[in-house]
Amino acid sequence: MTEQPSKTEAVATTEEPQKTLTPAAQRALAEAEARRRNYREAEAQLPKEIGGRGGNEPGRYGDWEVKGLASDF
Repeated sequence: MTEQPSKTEAVATTEEPQKTLTPAAQRALAEAEARRRNYREAEAQLPKEIGGRGGNEPGRYGDWEVKGLASDF
């Protein structure tokens, strides 16, 4: 029987260095992270809903969904 290398061994021996990001891509990633951080901070400041349906506010996209039925207003 001949020995055949496994697929995982072939992947491990052909590792490529990670690509470097352009300055524009780095700025875009930093801006996106800042927007996410600001959104999380603003969301944490909102009062908690008592007896609500749970999850994020469905009105943020302009629609509401109850038991699988959506309505736009």
